[in-house]
Amino acid sequence: MNKIIATLIAGLFATAAFAQTSDVAKAQADANKDVAKAQQKEAKADAKADHKANKAIAKADKVHEEQQAKIGVEQAKANEKVAKADPEDKAKAEAKGDKNVAKAVEKAEKKSVKADAKAIKATVDATEDKALAANKTAATKAKADAEVKEAAAKH
Repeated sequence: MNKIIATLIAGLFATAAFAQTSDVAKAQADANKDVAKAQQKEAKADAKADHKANKAIAKADKVHEEQQAKIGVEQAKANEKVAKADPEDKAKAEAKGDKNVAKAVEKAEKKSVKADAKAIKATVDATEDKALAANKTAATKAKADAEVKEAAAKH
């Protein structure tokens, strides 16, 4: 009779231990799934942020090129006017051409600075988005670890 009772008690403990292991394993699997989702979202956010920043930088580069082309056109116009001018008016034409080129350079610099500022802002925003996504992933990992500990502590 004692052997039967001992066997029943041992079976009860074995069942309880198995049930505990099952709950912990389930909690661990759920936690891994949550962490994987969070990491996937983080990677997607990183890619999106990088894309935005790269797009802004490319746009700024395009603005730089366009402005340099405009300066070149203005210089060519000035040189053409000097070449067409009468000998006594060449100095005046050169001065006027230099003035127009200076205005074009000023305008080009202003547009380039604004484009650079937009690109820098986009890069900073991208860095912020990446940091927020990484923070969210870390929080999800911490929450998942806490849930696994809680499941293990229940039994």
